[in-house]
Parts: sequence; structure tokens; C-alpha cells
Amino acid sequence: MITTMETLTKLQKKDIKLIGKFVEVYCKGKHGVVERAPFSLPAGLGERRLCPECSTFMQYAVTRRIKCPLEANKPTCKHCKTHCYNKANLAKVKEIMAYSGMKLMLRGRLDYVWHYFF
Repeated sequence: MITTMETLTKLQKKDIKLIGKFVEVYCKGKHGVVERAPFSLPAGLGERRLCPECSTFMQYAVTRRIKCPLEANKPTCKHCKTHCYNKANLAKVKEIMAYSGMKLMLRGRLDYVWHYFF
């Protein structure tokens, strides 16, 4: 579980919920029957059921999002000039977003179309 003494902004909460959903869809689709445990998102944003590998990535992603230095004028991550992720995790998040974005759009989640293309 991630704890933070600072209050999360509305944008941080939105981004953390979004990456949580994307990682959960990716985990379920790519890691099959692996045992999953609850992963609690910070600030009471709910929980996701993730395998150990995805829980580790999610911990990293949430920490990086909270520490993003561009909070005031933050673009979407794919349009950002200064990536918060290291190279390995940047490749991983791109894979997760591509896989999950298509899955969610095919399920009729049209609200994700905007995030996926822009």
C-alpha cells in the first residue's frame, strides 16, 4: 500500500485511477490464472486485483505519478517531454496502455478513446 502525507490533486487521482484500471485489465489478460491479491490505491481510490509482477509495477507507477515535477502544466504521459519512468518501465507502461486501451475501447468504454488517442 502506498501512503502519502500530501493531499493528491484531482488530476493525480484521475491519473492513478486510470493507470490502475489499465494495469488490472492488462494483468487479467496477459497473466492468466496467476493468483492475484488486492492492491489498494492511495487516497481511498479503491483497489485493484493484481499479480505480484503487476503490483510491483503499479507501486512504481503510483509513486512516479505522485512525484511528477510537471503537476501544474502536466500533459498526458505520452506527450510529455520529461518522462518520469525509467526506460524499462516506460516500455512496460506503453505496452500496458496499448493492450488495455484497445480492450477497453472494444468493450465500449468510449471515455477511454479520448485518452488513448490524445
